[in-house]
Amino acid sequence: MTDASRRDILTHGIIGASLAAAPSLTLAQSGDMAKLRKAVDAGNDAAIKRIQEWISLPSIAAENRDMLKGAQYMAALAKDAGFQKAEIVPTKGHPAVFATLDAGAKRTMGIYFMYDVKQFDPAEWSSPPLEARIVDKPGWGKAIVGRGAINQKGPEATFLATLHAFRAAGVKLPVNLVLLAEGEEEIGSPNFSDAATRPDVLAALKRCEGIIIPAAWQDKQGNVDVNLGSKGIIELELIASGAKWKRGPAKDLHSSYKAMVDSPSWRLVQALQTLVTPDGNTPAIDGWFENVRPLSAREKALIAENAKRSNEADMKTSMGVPVWIDDLPFQQALERLASQPTVNIEGLVAGYTGPGGKTVLPARAVAKIDCRLVPNQTRAEATRKLRAHLDKRGFTDIEVNVSGGYDPTETAEDSRVIRAELATYKKAGLTATLNPRLAGSWPGAVFTAPPVSLPAGHFGLGHGSGAHAPDEYYVIESTNPKVASLPQATMGFADFLYQIAAIS
Repeated sequence: MTDASRRDILTHGIIGASLAAAPSLTLAQSGDMAKLRKAVDAGNDAAIKRIQEWISLPSIAAENRDMLKGAQYMAALAKDAGFQKAEIVPTKGHPAVFATLDAGAKRTMGIYFMYDVKQFDPAEWSSPPLEARIVDKPGWGKAIVGRGAINQKGPEATFLATLHAFRAAGVKLPVNLVLLAEGEEEIGSPNFSDAATRPDVLAALKRCEGIIIPAAWQDKQGNVDVNLGSKGIIELELIASGAKWKRGPAKDLHSSYKAMVDSPSWRLVQALQTLVTPDGNTPAIDGWFENVRPLSAREKALIAENAKRSNEADMKTSMGVPVWIDDLPFQQALERLASQPTVNIEGLVAGYTGPGGKTVLPARAVAKIDCRLVPNQTRAEATRKLRAHLDKRGFTDIEVNVSGGYDPTETAEDSRVIRAELATYKKAGLTATLNPRLAGSWPGAVFTAPPVSLPAGHFGLGHGSGAHAPDEYYVIESTNPKVASLPQATMGFADFLYQIAAIS
């Protein structure tokens, strides 16, 4: 088969045919979807280039790297895609971007973007993380590799490509749009709520049917999950130091002095051991489970259905794990994934960590921690309980430096956003499974909680993987007919917007 023939099948095959067909929605004029598809195909090269150019500008909040440039670039992308207004919103930290597109429609849809990305070490990548090269991914097809490719610049740029297609085709958008983008998602969104509740931003959000964050999570069977919520998170550091403890060294010492000098590193280890059960799997912080809500019967039923449709062996292989916690059966492991809060050590740093040995007694030790939260926990409650737990055990000297975080999210199954997602996936011929809760986190609580109080979730076709890891990628030309290429993913957003406009 020639490359041209393969590309034609991928572009106009099962998924492409389903999404290119005339929609059943009365709001979509006859022939509009065909016009859009033609514009999507004509703009595909430009859409790929847009992703690559965006990846080449890494805005990294944790390193304060190119943050203003990132916000300015985000605002320019929005304007270029047709938003009439795109404004940089100052915060106490890195700025947000607020944009609006008035299409004269009856309904308005909210869109969440993040323009920041995680840190990276180029030495760990097989392809330079800022060059956004197109490589062959066995079993998937051609993919862009780069930091931010799937999290989130690839899916976000795909949504922008949809808007470019509407303009190029001369087709009126079926909904108005409100876009709110932040630059601090990867450090726990410490100032995002301030941006979302600025009076003019809040007024615009309150007009929306709901919020989506673009995604691309199709598995090899083409299936997707529709998440009804996400866990919350607290990101923090626990720090033990001789200076705060009033014991141990004020600066690193030769390790021979350990015979007569206390160690802040061991102090931190002892504090960490109190936070979890001996196996490290269950939080043991005083009162941690006091407000945790058990899974409902409906949530358990959804998880059971997910377990039946998922491939446990593939999941273990992709994660590189041989067994689940406590050797649990798959369904029970999935129930735990959705229902349990966690205390995780992201990293431990003390003293010398380079090649070989260096006999020092460190004066300072740091544990980077993330705590995942479930309904009905809150960030404020969890932070307070962590501090009280340490103090009660005599660890008043251990610093608790919270850098960011937010509460869990929940969205009603019968909300227009969820029903429109399910309708779009069904129309594309995909199996979509309702998932009670995403184990990962995003600042959707800013939208789902007062004063915004909107349904919020993830939506998108296509595939990518490797978020936060080396060789992060986003598929643009799928060799799997069940998984969308970039043009089909672009059309998926168009169909979703029509569904939002029409669904009762």
